[in-house]
Amino acid sequence: MFSIDLTLKYSPIPITVQRKESEDAQTVYQDVLNALKSQTPQLVELTCEKDPEKKVAVFSDQISAVILSQKDGSAAGRPAGFFMQS
Repeated sequence: MFSIDLTLKYSPIPITVQRKESEDAQTVYQDVLNALKSQTPQLVELTCEKDPEKKVAVFSDQISAVILSQKDGSAAGRPAGFFMQS
């Protein structure tokens, strides 16, 4: 399972959607990056494969970061490569 996390400006809680396949996750990641690179704000709409009822739409100018990570049993809920001190 792959997770795509969007960090929003002025919000401490990320938005997360999941994809089963690597190619699908890469496509979502690239779509978000393309929206971020655009000169004008775009509406980014995302759905989650794990929970099909989960849908979110956010303007690209409100996104401050996008993280693509593979979820496995050892990650303990944290994106790979990032460390959060509690």
